Amino acid sequence: MLILRKATISDAKALFDWRNDPATRAASISTGEIEYDSHVAWLTATLNNTARSLLVAEEDGIPVGTVRVDREPNGTAELSWTVAPDARGRGLAKRMVQLAAEETAHTHTVRAKVKADNIASAKVAVAAGMVLFKRDGDVLYFSR
Repeated sequence: MLILRKATISDAKALFDWRNDPATRAASISTGEIEYDSHVAWLTATLNNTARSLLVAEEDGIPVGTVRVDREPNGTAELSWTVAPDARGRGLAKRMVQLAAEETAHTHTVRAKVKADNIASAKVAVAAGMVLFKRDGDVLYFSR
C-alpha cells in the first residue's frame, strides 16, 4: 500500500541522496548538484513554511519518493516529485502524484512544470489529471 506522510528532518539524508542522483538531476529543471549543508537548511526552511508541504511516499513502510506542494496565494499549487532511484519503474510516481493532486485539488488549482524531454514526468502529470497548457522553451506547463 502506498501512503503519503509529511517529511521530517530525519528524512534529510534520503531526500539529499535522491535529489543528487544523476538521473534525478538530469530530469530536473534545476540540474546542479547540491551540498548537504545547503540541503539541510532548505529542508528546515521547507518544514517551517506553511505554504509548502513536503510529502514522503511510503510503500509498505519503505520511503520510495517525495512530492512537494507549493501553495500560492492566487489559489494555485505547484507539484514537483522525485522517485527514489531504487524504486523507479514500478509506477510509483503516477500513484503518489495522483494522491497528492487529488488532495490538493480540493482547495487549489494543481499545476506542474516539467522539463520537455522528461517524458516520464509528463506522463505522470497527465495521469494525475493535468493537461498541458503551455510550452516555454524546454519547460512544459500542466494544470488541472
